[in-house]
Amino acid sequence: MATESCDAVNMDPDMELLSDEELEREAESFKEQGNAFYVKKDYAEAFNYYTKAIDMCPKNASYYGNRAATLMMLCRYRDALEDCQQAVRLDNTFIKGHLREGKCHLLLGNAMAASRCFQRVLELESDNSQAQQELKNAESILEYERMAEIGFEKRDFRMVVFCMDRALDSASACHKFKILKAECLALLGRYPEAQSVASDILRMDSTNADALYVRGLCLYYEDCIDKAVQFFVQALRMAPDHDKARLACRNAKALKAKKEEGNKAFKEGNYEAAYELYSEALTIDPNNIKTNAKLYCNRATVGSKYEEAVRDYEKVYQTEKTKEHKQLLKNAQLELKKSKRKDYYKILGVDKKATEEEIKKAYRKRALLHHPDRHSGASAEVQKEEEKKFKEVGEAFSVLSDPKKKSRYDTGQDLEDDGMNMGDFDANNIFKAFFGGPGGFSFEGNICSV
Repeated sequence: MATESCDAVNMDPDMELLSDEELEREAESFKEQGNAFYVKKDYAEAFNYYTKAIDMCPKNASYYGNRAATLMMLCRYRDALEDCQQAVRLDNTFIKGHLREGKCHLLLGNAMAASRCFQRVLELESDNSQAQQELKNAESILEYERMAEIGFEKRDFRMVVFCMDRALDSASACHKFKILKAECLALLGRYPEAQSVASDILRMDSTNADALYVRGLCLYYEDCIDKAVQFFVQALRMAPDHDKARLACRNAKALKAKKEEGNKAFKEGNYEAAYELYSEALTIDPNNIKTNAKLYCNRATVGSKYEEAVRDYEKVYQTEKTKEHKQLLKNAQLELKKSKRKDYYKILGVDKKATEEEIKKAYRKRALLHHPDRHSGASAEVQKEEEKKFKEVGEAFSVLSDPKKKSRYDTGQDLEDDGMNMGDFDANNIFKAFFGGPGGFSFEGNICSV
């Protein structure tokens, strides 16, 4: 490497009187002392002496390269990256500078930039084994990123965690990979692991919006909704355009509000309203298993209150058999029956006054959304859940699209009287009939319309 002239900056006034040769000798002395501390693994002192050398000769690429190596040992990869980039700006043939720049990019998860650095090294030295190996590592990271993206779209969160673990083997300082892993751990219900990853990042960067979001997500899924909202709000304060934090915050507030409305209606004895409110709350976020479990318990309790109401009205009617008491008993029995059945309007996501066309449109959307083929690459649990939803959507459509069955359903009458046995129901037949049979529908061609 050619020796650069020393145009010193921030120099001690006494040093300003030195010639270029004397400055170079002084800078080399600082560099040698830095090397000695580096060998002793005293990286903080090595950093100080390399900095002194740079102050003496700020155009010497090797000094930046040495300080970058020290910063990498101190795990200060972003600072090291800046020194590497300055080194190769000063000397574009500086192989160690390119290698270290590529390594910093790799550790920070920027595989494309890392690849460019290693390719530059191979242009300068085609048989450089380190560059060849690191280039393979960069290509592996890009592939794991691609696989993780596909896995996330398919809600195969275990696959995403696997891919991120493999990518982090080479990109150990990449916050993006860690956050994606933590988010998927939370979605898998592995909250302590997810919290640990997010907390580690927050210890290094307390303003990291993604880590704040994941921390809130864990609390949200553990039914600590008020605390979760605080983290979501903080994340949005750091990054106002954070869509995931905004959606989670909205869901958390809606879930809490709907649950409290249901509790209020229950305490007031308005069991039908409470049942409806708990049912609405259950549609807000199917992923929130813990909160939803409590909602199911609450809804079951409401259902049992219907039974208590029926028993009370039976006692009243037996005591005094008036038309009014008979009608109250009949109404309570009807409401009890309705409380135990599936809400087909909720399943299709339509209003009870929906038109025939609106019901068809809703079925098309929900059937495509939950069709088993759409989730063929997901985990067994997800596939089972989506199959269940697909069947319920078909069941709901078969009832609400038939005026006679819809009328019986709306009045709480038994559908079995029409010969409809839901236990033997085949949702695929409804699907095929709706889309015109084998030749009339291509799942791949229609999936984007949902």
